Amino acid sequence: MAMAVFMSAVSASIVNVALPVLGRELQSTPSEAVWIVSSFQIAMAACLLPFAALGEIHGYRKVYLAGLVVFTLASAGAAMADSLPALTFWRVVQGLGSAGILGVNTAILRFVYPRRLLGRGVGINGFIAATSATIGPPLGSALLALGDWRWLFALNVPVALVALGLAVASIPDTPRAQRRFDPVEAALSALAIGAFLATANALAQGFPWGLVAMSAMVCAVAGWLLVTRGHGRAAPLLPLDLFRIPMFRLSAIVSVCSFTAQMLALVALPFFLERHAAGGAALIGLLMAPWFAASMASAVAAGWLADKISTGRLGGIGLLLFGAGLAALGLLPEQAAAWDVAWRMALCGLGFGCFQSPNNRELIASAPPSRTGAASGTLGTARMLGQSLGAALAALLLAHFHDTGGMAALLAGAAIAILAASVSTLRKPS
Repeated sequence: MAMAVFMSAVSASIVNVALPVLGRELQSTPSEAVWIVSSFQIAMAACLLPFAALGEIHGYRKVYLAGLVVFTLASAGAAMADSLPALTFWRVVQGLGSAGILGVNTAILRFVYPRRLLGRGVGINGFIAATSATIGPPLGSALLALGDWRWLFALNVPVALVALGLAVASIPDTPRAQRRFDPVEAALSALAIGAFLATANALAQGFPWGLVAMSAMVCAVAGWLLVTRGHGRAAPLLPLDLFRIPMFRLSAIVSVCSFTAQMLALVALPFFLERHAAGGAALIGLLMAPWFAASMASAVAAGWLADKISTGRLGGIGLLLFGAGLAALGLLPEQAAAWDVAWRMALCGLGFGCFQSPNNRELIASAPPSRTGAASGTLGTARMLGQSLGAALAALLLAHFHDTGGMAALLAGAAIAILAASVSTLRKPS
């Protein structure tokens, strides 16, 4: 499982550094090349809930293995693509495969770890995801330095084949729900979430307001039809039944808010640090490293603590630290020394890692066992929605405030993190 999660998460970030190269090689403009990233993200996010529902009905093992096979084939197809439309197509298919993996991955953890150790399992999973997010850009740079851009995708194939063999041997069969899969509900869910992400991307890239409004209207109509269709059902694809559980509802809200704050910062920081930190653009990657290193370490420790300490308290402390770190970064003086940036970055990572593992554990554990798939899909969807909102807000603030846009984004992220911390404290132990 770890290998598949690693590949799926790396695939979301490894291509970013290659966009200028891909644009030149495939004779496309920068705005066209961005869709190599966006198509993957939209396809994955749109299908998380439908594939989670398929996992509940047909078994998480089947959906996970099918997702891994699709991801492997799509990686091979992307490596052989010879045009931008072909590569974008295979990235969409790759996103579908990732949705099959990530949509049920956390649900499987519930059947692998006993409840008293679930936090530890979620913490290890969080460590792997954080490591993947960290290693994606430098790995992409290294592969481009050593060879052709096609290795960004071809390298997935042998790793995925090993992961597939391990998954066949180790992933258990799980109980299955006695209900039918609703394809109309699945289509409405994919359309609503896909349109939401397309709207956020359009805002971030400065598309005409008419196009943004049209995309937002599609999202609103599809969302309303989805809620209407699922109303009154025992187990709707959009888990309205789970949102009636206070712990689940609050955990999902806090997750969206925290990932909004995280992406606000991650989008704005390269521009902000280029202006404020001594050393300029060349050292930006190194200056951001303490964030990811602290996040990886604290995710594992917090997963262990989550089995012993109230999630509301632990998550609230983590988000307060995260907010304090973002505020400290936002108030960073110009030409600050590297160590002055590093401790602020480490504080952000420490806080975010302390929040993420306990929150993920609580969201999964608060759902009935028969609805673990829906909880797992909600977890991934909340992350994608938050990140899309954060990226769009950062783009708007950078465009509106110009030289002070980075500071505005960091302080806005700090405010959202502190708001999320106050919501987190409302969660009481069950």
